[in-house]
Amino acid sequence: MKKLSGIPASSGIAIGKAFLYLEDDFPEIPRYAIEETQIGAEWGRLLEAVAGAAEEIRALHERASRDMTKEQADIFEAHLLMLEDPEFQNQIKQELESTLLNIEWVVWDISRRQVQKLAASADAYLRERAADISDVSRRVMNKLLSITRFSLADLSEDVILVAHDLLPSDVLAMNKDRVKGIAMDVGSRTSHTAILARAFAIPAVLGLSSVSSEINDGEILVVNGDSGRVTLGPDKKSLQQYGKAIVQYRKTYDKLLAMRKLPAETLDGHQVSLKANIEIPEEAEQVMRYGAEGIGLYRSEFLFLTPGQSAEEEEQYQAYSRVIRAMKGLPVTIRTVDVGGDKVLPNLQNANEKNPLLGWRAVRFCLAMPELFKTQLRAILRASVAGPVKIMFPMISGVEELEQSLVLLEEAKAECRSRGQAYSDAIEVGTMIEIPSAAMTADILAARSRFFSIGTNDLVQYTLAADRGNEKVGYLAQPFHPAVLRLLKQIIGAAHKEGIKAAMCGELAGDPSATALLLGMGLDEFSMTASSIPVVKQIIRGAALESCRSLTEAALGCISFKQISDLAASWMAEYFPSG
Repeated sequence: MKKLSGIPASSGIAIGKAFLYLEDDFPEIPRYAIEETQIGAEWGRLLEAVAGAAEEIRALHERASRDMTKEQADIFEAHLLMLEDPEFQNQIKQELESTLLNIEWVVWDISRRQVQKLAASADAYLRERAADISDVSRRVMNKLLSITRFSLADLSEDVILVAHDLLPSDVLAMNKDRVKGIAMDVGSRTSHTAILARAFAIPAVLGLSSVSSEINDGEILVVNGDSGRVTLGPDKKSLQQYGKAIVQYRKTYDKLLAMRKLPAETLDGHQVSLKANIEIPEEAEQVMRYGAEGIGLYRSEFLFLTPGQSAEEEEQYQAYSRVIRAMKGLPVTIRTVDVGGDKVLPNLQNANEKNPLLGWRAVRFCLAMPELFKTQLRAILRASVAGPVKIMFPMISGVEELEQSLVLLEEAKAECRSRGQAYSDAIEVGTMIEIPSAAMTADILAARSRFFSIGTNDLVQYTLAADRGNEKVGYLAQPFHPAVLRLLKQIIGAAHKEGIKAAMCGELAGDPSATALLLGMGLDEFSMTASSIPVVKQIIRGAALESCRSLTEAALGCISFKQISDLAASWMAEYFPSG
């Protein structure tokens, strides 16, 4: 038995036989010289292959437009545009004429170089775009080489699909009734495979590095899309445990359906709000089934990080409006773009920094690019007529940055008015507290904010000087560290003293072991991955606020994160022994 850890991309647990889908490689690509007189014939072969590939992509696009969301259908529209791009075709023609080599080799060589370049990028979003080029070029190569690939639509038994990578067309074409889970070497939560897996409610773990080379076809494995773990060759005891976990997962989901309209209210009548974090628009259509009371964090980065797509105002406006309408009157909190650090804009040089996580990112980047910032602000303002919207600024380090951001927001409003573009006057503007300096001056920031949203992911790493992406110091990144708890208490207290609400949108908000502590501190709003809401709501509805306050008081008196973790675990064992 062996366990691998990856990225939890689509929630749920699945047990089944591995089906290894390793269709990336072609047989030996023919390579031979041609005469100048043969260029026309070779070019004709390419145009015929492109036409055949385009026909396949159009069929996939039509199917996606019928059965899926617009964003999912747009994946294939983008592939079609890529295939028919004159620049793409001109590059192939120039290579054909200069090398005088057969068209199969030219197409393969160009696509290989492009994929390798993108795959080697430090930016995860650029690496994911390599899959799009692979998909399109593979389809053309199949036509040129007269290859008919195995289709995942032909699966005849239940399987766990294991691959190094899956192309969008693979996921769309597969027999979704037979694919019970997905385990993949590469990918992230924002990759096309993750988007489609969530849309089809298939448990998936991506970014496993070596699962496709470590497992044999037909071997039993377990995919846990909540924890991001995959177990290869589980023993009998583990299978029984996972089998029980699946049953419990289904029971939890059934319980969710029954209680999703019930308030998140403690036994003694204290009510809080549970909201969802989303990264892409199609997630908005799923969150309400988990009982979310709105969107507490809408990450807008996806609009800025896709190569070949510019974040035009109209495009942003449409994306924001769609989410707002999908929430049917529930509030949507949009975080202004948080690029920089590990999220690099493909069209701007913001990657060459020695310490990017402490560098030119988030609101610092936006204030240095005021026109880009105001474009986003105008799009959000215009979208606000579709429903209640809140705006929050990320990585505020002090009042100067907050005031500069508010000035640009007022300029954006004036520009909307001058253009005759309507917007709501009821938009609340808040501050993300994720830097220790902001936490320590929370009283000052609260006087200029309508709400706080605590970003614990960054607050923990900055407070403890422990890069959360560095496995060597990962053990230090403890949200239950006494320093972190004291900062949280201070932030929430400052918000309440000023009469504003304190929300949390970091991972800690969705951690059941932290729910009682946060209730005891007075947190007003918990925002998390939507699938975490049922468990957190269950704890809230089964707890008494006074008990939570006593727990928090005891935790604030502890001297180490281990003491606090043990204390929280003991409280859970006492009040929720089955958890």
